[in-house]
Amino acid sequence: MKLYFFQQSRATRVRWMLEELGIPYDLSPVDMLKGEHKHPDYLKVHPLGALPAIEDDGGPLFESAAIIMQLADKYPEKKLAPPVGTYERGEYYQWILFAMTEMEPQLVTIAQHTRFLPEAERSTAAVTRASKRFQTVAAVLEARLKGRDFIVGNTFSAADVVLGGVLYFASLMEQLHDDLPALKAYRAHVLERPGAKTGYRG
Repeated sequence: MKLYFFQQSRATRVRWMLEELGIPYDLSPVDMLKGEHKHPDYLKVHPLGALPAIEDDGGPLFESAAIIMQLADKYPEKKLAPPVGTYERGEYYQWILFAMTEMEPQLVTIAQHTRFLPEAERSTAAVTRASKRFQTVAAVLEARLKGRDFIVGNTFSAADVVLGGVLYFASLMEQLHDDLPALKAYRAHVLERPGAKTGYRG
């Protein structure tokens, strides 16, 4: 198992997942600041030159949530995904996709218009819209997580890795406000896991 890795990327959540599984893996550093993600050799792994990607069973896989779900299924004995066909499995898919499609795009917009785009291309209106939408979406999770330690059932799962990773990003973008106490407590709880500490702190 090889993980193409850059610390300031979604590869951190995949490393967290690998740590939770307790399986051996090799880190293959890709320095995005030096443009190594656009090298022809890496573009054969990920055609868009994004991170993360893994190589497993002789082939590449990319997209962080897809990798995490695949790893959970590959090692069912680790019990990081509910059984296929159960209601909890449906919730597991639901919350992973909710995090990736409803939450993370808003955070990407905020990051682009506050950190990454040239000053002349930044839009405060875009940040305002994305932040407003994020707060609407976060309120759904706030209600879900009241009185809960994990997003699905009463057990840690790969869905918590995906959601925890997105919330780590949200905290960097200063979007976890004081009116989200359950969400903030959940973020702190899951990111205290040893695997998360390895992923996010190296």
